[in-house]
Amino acid sequence: MTIAALTFFAIAATMPLMRVTSSGISLGADLFSGPQRLAQQGIGELALVVIFTTVAAPFLKLVGTAYVLIGLRLPRPPHHLRAVFTWIERLRPWAMVEVYLLGVFVAYVKLVDLVHIDIGVAIYALVALMLATVAADAMLDRHAVWEEMERRGVVRHPPATHEASSKGSIGATVAATGRAVACETCDKVAMVQGAGRHECPRCGAHLHDRKPNGIARCWALVIAAAVLYIPANIYPVLSIVQLGNGAPSTILGGVEELVAAKMYPLAALVFFASILVPMLKLCGLVLLLVTTQLRRAERLVDRVRLYRIVTIIGRWSMIDIFMISILVALVQFGAIITIEPGFGAVAFASVVIITIFAAESFDPRVMWDAAAPSGRT
Repeated sequence: MTIAALTFFAIAATMPLMRVTSSGISLGADLFSGPQRLAQQGIGELALVVIFTTVAAPFLKLVGTAYVLIGLRLPRPPHHLRAVFTWIERLRPWAMVEVYLLGVFVAYVKLVDLVHIDIGVAIYALVALMLATVAADAMLDRHAVWEEMERRGVVRHPPATHEASSKGSIGATVAATGRAVACETCDKVAMVQGAGRHECPRCGAHLHDRKPNGIARCWALVIAAAVLYIPANIYPVLSIVQLGNGAPSTILGGVEELVAAKMYPLAALVFFASILVPMLKLCGLVLLLVTTQLRRAERLVDRVRLYRIVTIIGRWSMIDIFMISILVALVQFGAIITIEPGFGAVAFASVVIITIFAAESFDPRVMWDAAAPSGRT
């Protein structure tokens, strides 16, 4: 399935997404057209975000997965396979092909009344790529891959860190060898001694009892995202210049346009993904932080579920950013009609990215630590 996904990715990257025609002028766009146009408009930061999440991260994730799986079938697997698989795990949240497809669909709906649109082969390839990627992720057992690396000798255990014993009492092992620390990358539980720097015996990642300064870093990122959320909704994300007259549009204005066009399901989708999700994510993180610092012990399991929801839904807010990258690439017809990105798009993309990092900074285990009776964990 990974090889199939790479095949579909090659088609999507080399074939056109859409072609629009207006007043005898025809323009086409592919996966790279949006970032190129954003860079030409002086918004290189936004161009980098789009190209990384739609091209670089999905491609590296697929290539890395194929490389690891093929490498494990070699008589002597290379030892750097564990580093490659570690980076695959870190890239996983940033590969947003499915979110990009929704952005393309929203862009299509916005353009259908302005210009004539022809769907390109790349759209169908992206749909196939999304399905193949979902199937590959569902079939891949991450723990089986790590265990195979251990069996084949790819993993070298550092002498300072000991693997948790699979026999006998874990409590006895902890008492004899140190304390148990779970790896955040590969989920391995290792026994470590002392307060020095330790590495996971399986993937090589740094081991921490809890994420260092997780509460403070999460608060800083949440406050930064909350500050940027205001200009993200006040300033226009794009401007439609038609026959010399500009009409700036905010995120909420885009929703209102869809409602006016009686596209209620799509309007609800954009409203939820672009307005409600960032707000709910910020509120959810604040709730987790406040209840943890107040040492509240109520509904801990529900708060863990809330944390998992927060980490999953944040990426879907990128729909508007991907839609803008398609629109600015396709609608450039001089004095007739042109679409230009606005400052609101940069602020909104910053909110989405910062909240993703904020969720990663928070350690849900500290909620249980804070709620435990004094002297117990």
